[in-house]
Amino acid sequence: MRCPTLNELPSPSPAKTGWPWTEEGLQLPDTLPGGQPWPRVGIVTPSFNQGQFIEETIRSVLLQGYPDLEYIIVDGGSTDGSVDIIRKYEPWLAYWVSEPDRGQSQAINMGFRRSKGDILAWLNSDDLLEPLAVCMAAAYLTVHPEVGMVYGDRTIVDSTGNRISYRLSPSFYRWQLRYRSGIAQESAFFRRDLFYAVGELDESLHYSMDYDLWWRFIRRTRIHHLPVLMGGYRAHEASKSIMVARPNNTAEYVGRLRSEVLRVRRKYMGRDCNSFERKILPLVWKGMEYLERLSGYKHRKWARAHRLRERAMGG
Repeated sequence: MRCPTLNELPSPSPAKTGWPWTEEGLQLPDTLPGGQPWPRVGIVTPSFNQGQFIEETIRSVLLQGYPDLEYIIVDGGSTDGSVDIIRKYEPWLAYWVSEPDRGQSQAINMGFRRSKGDILAWLNSDDLLEPLAVCMAAAYLTVHPEVGMVYGDRTIVDSTGNRISYRLSPSFYRWQLRYRSGIAQESAFFRRDLFYAVGELDESLHYSMDYDLWWRFIRRTRIHHLPVLMGGYRAHEASKSIMVARPNNTAEYVGRLRSEVLRVRRKYMGRDCNSFERKILPLVWKGMEYLERLSGYKHRKWARAHRLRERAMGG
């Protein structure tokens, strides 16, 4: 399905002023520059009682201007008005459902099973896509068949949709998964055949399902970083990451997160990071980032990514 234009969608309610919905009238060419059709991209949003944010999430997807987008929302039985907002955008959704589920991972798996997309991604109901994120990911994966997943940089957004900072992701190195992934999940797009080759998300994981999936991906394929803003992470009081960092919740949430990360590391490394690795790997990471900037490597990657974007748009 071709994405709707700004004028075709209903007005957001209440009116939002923080997040830029997208450039009005933005539509990509019907084919890639060489005449090749765009791959179908399937995006799944798991949702549960995020009515304050979900409309911005939906619009950030539908206004990508992408020629072959399949958008699916799996709601866990929200009672806060989320369903009314989802129904408002029903004509542009490939599928949606609202019923109790066993958590975020199961909802994402359910959505992916419904999807026919060649490229898959999931976007949480409080996060956002930057304009042209889908175009960038699809164009790169089409041109580079040896790459199984791409991810970009991250905007940090507050509860009202205003950008408050940026987080530039590092180039991907396999060793970094031993310490942390550094991958902005909301900006990650991967091939459908790769996802089903390694298996669906582990539904027993509440915090680290993406970390577990990246480990499985890197054993089979290359992962590539596109140095452009592609996703918006929402920092708000009910966010799982914020709840982990909140002092009065540290014991409960950090304990759950830590146990999941430890379980994933033991699964793929056979052990947890030792004290030396915890001290040295962050320093190595920072050193490599510094050398990349010093050598101009980051700038060259940035220039290549933007040339790809211009070609994809017919420029």
